[in-house]
Amino acid sequence: MASSFFSRTDTSLIGRWWWAVDRWMLLGLCLLMGIGCILSFSGTPFIAKKLGLSSFYMVEKQLLLFIPSFFLMVGVSMLPFSFVKKLSFWIFGISLFFLILTPFWGIEIKGARRWINILGFSLQPSEFIKPTFSIVSAWILNYADSDTKKLSFLEFSPRLFSFALYVVIVFFLLLEPDLGMTFVVSCAWGVQIFLAGLSFLWVFLIALLATCGLFLAYFLFPHVSHRIDRFLDPEAGDRYQINHSLEAFMNGGFFGLGPGEGVIKKHLPDAHSDFIFAVAGEEFGLLFCLLIVGIYAFIIFRSFSDTLKSSNYFIFLSICGLSTQFGIQALVNMASSLHLIPTKGMTLPFLSYGGSSLLALSLGMGILLNFTRKRLGYSE
Repeated sequence: MASSFFSRTDTSLIGRWWWAVDRWMLLGLCLLMGIGCILSFSGTPFIAKKLGLSSFYMVEKQLLLFIPSFFLMVGVSMLPFSFVKKLSFWIFGISLFFLILTPFWGIEIKGARRWINILGFSLQPSEFIKPTFSIVSAWILNYADSDTKKLSFLEFSPRLFSFALYVVIVFFLLLEPDLGMTFVVSCAWGVQIFLAGLSFLWVFLIALLATCGLFLAYFLFPHVSHRIDRFLDPEAGDRYQINHSLEAFMNGGFFGLGPGEGVIKKHLPDAHSDFIFAVAGEEFGLLFCLLIVGIYAFIIFRSFSDTLKSSNYFIFLSICGLSTQFGIQALVNMASSLHLIPTKGMTLPFLSYGGSSLLALSLGMGILLNFTRKRLGYSE
């Protein structure tokens, strides 16, 4: 076992980190990364050929991203707790700045402006807003109970300030538009604000407001209404992708057709991203898909169990926010592929192709490992 390489009395940075980090959660995250590497060989070659690229261009690109992503996750988990908190604030501020610019100067893809070109790289600022906003929101909501020096702009109401910041983020997400990211951010913030002690009356009013927002989205965004209509009525419109996704699961059976043997990916434009779970189902089978679901469930369960033992309220709220968004994102992607909910363009954490998503997830999970490490007894 790797534990044998490090003595409990080892005072080196890696030694102290190894005995303090949640190694089971780290193992789960590494397994997801490994599965993501395997699926990149299955889901991307045909897409690359359609784009006029070499078959393994996207595979090589994704594998090259996995390396810095892994070291980013582990590196962030090793950093001092106070530094990670400050780093989250800086990344949030920079990401918010670019999020505001994106609807106006972003790159338009499929009718949405979610990416912006920064120094020759296309980045999706909302991906980095997602984990860091949970940290910023947790700090704001924890402010009322903290002994830190008073800040004039927070003295009136930490919850109101958190809500105002949330509204700003949602406003610019809807301008892109990106309803999937809006939903994930809203769920994470909603869990945090509820756990921060918001009264049931306010919880009810916020839930009512969210429900009204969903109804408005149906009428304001044509692609939303089309997807919901297709979900409720099979005859309402084109169901090309979802039909092929369901066919992939049926073809795979219990044990799959074998690596690279799937055929449905040739008919799914988003086989490498939104429907990577269907590719896994066809080539590796139901049992493999259940393994993936089990790993996600284990990571989420492990992180929430850590929160119950945390005496630090800020860490408690942060972990709840990070875990919620991670779980919701995985759930929405898999449920969409299985036609349990209307289809929504959302990546499957660590499995789907995508640079911004992979780096942002690694950042978020690195923070999660860092904060659970604090609970496990590492002293800064």
